[in-house]
Amino acid sequence: MTTLSLVLGVWLVLARPAAPTPSPSAATLRDVPVPMRDGVVLRADVLRPSESGKFPTLILRTPYNRSRGEESEVVTQALARGYAIVLQDVRGRYASGGEYVPYANEGKDGYDTIEWAAAQPWSSGDVGTFGLSYPAAVQWLAAVESPPHLKAMVPAMTFSSPRNFFYAGGAWDLSWISWIWDNIAPDARVKKSLPGPRTGREAGAAWRAKEGAILPFRLPLTDLPELRAEAPFYFDWLAHPPEDAYWDWAELRGRYGKVRAAVLNISGWHDEAYGPEGAMTNFQGLVAARAGESDPRTRIILGPWVHGGVDSGRAGERVFGPQAELDYPGEILRFMDRYVRGLENGAEKDPRVRAFVMGENVWRSADALPLPGTTAVSLYLAPGGRLVREAPAAKKAAEPTAFASDPANPVINAFAGKAGAHDYRALAVRKDVAVFETEPLEQPLRVVGAIETEIALSADAPDVDLWVKLEDVAPDGTAWNLSSPGTDVLRASWREAGKPRKPLRSGEVAVLRLPNLRTGNLFARGHRVRIVLCGSFMPDFSRNLQTGESETSSGKTRKAVIRIHHDASNASRIVLPVVPDEPKR
Repeated sequence: MTTLSLVLGVWLVLARPAAPTPSPSAATLRDVPVPMRDGVVLRADVLRPSESGKFPTLILRTPYNRSRGEESEVVTQALARGYAIVLQDVRGRYASGGEYVPYANEGKDGYDTIEWAAAQPWSSGDVGTFGLSYPAAVQWLAAVESPPHLKAMVPAMTFSSPRNFFYAGGAWDLSWISWIWDNIAPDARVKKSLPGPRTGREAGAAWRAKEGAILPFRLPLTDLPELRAEAPFYFDWLAHPPEDAYWDWAELRGRYGKVRAAVLNISGWHDEAYGPEGAMTNFQGLVAARAGESDPRTRIILGPWVHGGVDSGRAGERVFGPQAELDYPGEILRFMDRYVRGLENGAEKDPRVRAFVMGENVWRSADALPLPGTTAVSLYLAPGGRLVREAPAAKKAAEPTAFASDPANPVINAFAGKAGAHDYRALAVRKDVAVFETEPLEQPLRVVGAIETEIALSADAPDVDLWVKLEDVAPDGTAWNLSSPGTDVLRASWREAGKPRKPLRSGEVAVLRLPNLRTGNLFARGHRVRIVLCGSFMPDFSRNLQTGESETSSGKTRKAVIRIHHDASNASRIVLPVVPDEPKR
């Protein structure tokens, strides 16, 4: 799920040619019908090398218009290497038949497309899939259906669970609104003869001029007549809370044993909320499911990138240099050459894990996550806004740190719509946040991987959200955020994953453990580790009404006071995965 700019960024990754795009040959087939098991016909373009024969086949399935994929560098290089390419519009988009319901049909449709391609006279029967964002999600949804001819896939920047895709930590992801407005609604209006913007360009202009400042702030969330006819599926989504069994159709966790293909996972520390967690969870799930295999046929690359920015040496305002750039086509095709074509190119000996460390601006390689030598270092929240290594003593209870949260006047993300790292120093001076930070570090602190949080919280309301913003503060005051919004939030009533909502009781101290916070960063000597706690972060994710009612059905809000406890009985801490220096050779 992306805003228009991010979707276009994805297609720029796919469509930036290094060499002139080959002209269509007699081997290029247009608007090829691909029948699905229920009789719906999807449309695809098939590109093949000019010589005759049977070719290993790569598939890109997309909702963003298959014709854009033809100019991609991946396609250009793949054709030169002797692959056939299938570019397909997913169900209900552009030339393909059927009704478009995002993600709902991609498992079965993906399976049917893979098996159709394998059976074609121009195919060797060996199939791989690739793509970033939505075209990555469709790969996973097909792979867990176990298509026999799928040999390998490269899903970049996607999810592991709908509970961290449609929601994050129990809060609804409001960027679905802009994604629908910019990318889905225009084509829907054309097909249904509806008024409103009918091209991506028109929709983007309307969003910037007016709608972007209005639609995400509506309460209740269902108050969106502008999208009711264009996207009825959105309102169906809103009707189901995160732990509802309704979402199980899109759950990947627990299904890795069904995946037969080799998998190269790619994501970025500044990818959207689901990105780093999605890639890491999927990688570790596959490793566990394939325990005992000499080559588990899965790899992971974690860069510093934003969504779609795999070929960039920067993320937002933070520059990492050319060493951060990924040869995206090269990585895909090296993996496909080994696991689709069966070439002995040594890819099976590549490190299973490659992780970029921001601040240090180097890559770390290993064969497992967490990285070898990782130790858990706890930083405890302490009175006076301190972040210290010493656990609170039992001698005297400390007064909790309190801050206000008002959904009617939420914390606003000053860099909303601007992905990546930015200087968030102004966030720390707001009155409706709580700030904890270390003294300047005497030694560098290298943090790579999943960060645990245990925040002891109470509130004078039945429900609140807790945002834990992790920042790297330089001596000049620059405060870099280390991940994207959504990795760092948990709704108190959803604090027990997999269980029904559990409202806060008056006077109760609940421990909130955020599940998705991940990063790779070197806090240099003299820098500080800072966390900023707040109760909302608009317009990225929905705000908690703090009444106990859902924002999907109510617009009434109430103020709350959130108290963060940091005494011996109710300690609060973050636990950092600290990685040592690599041994000198």
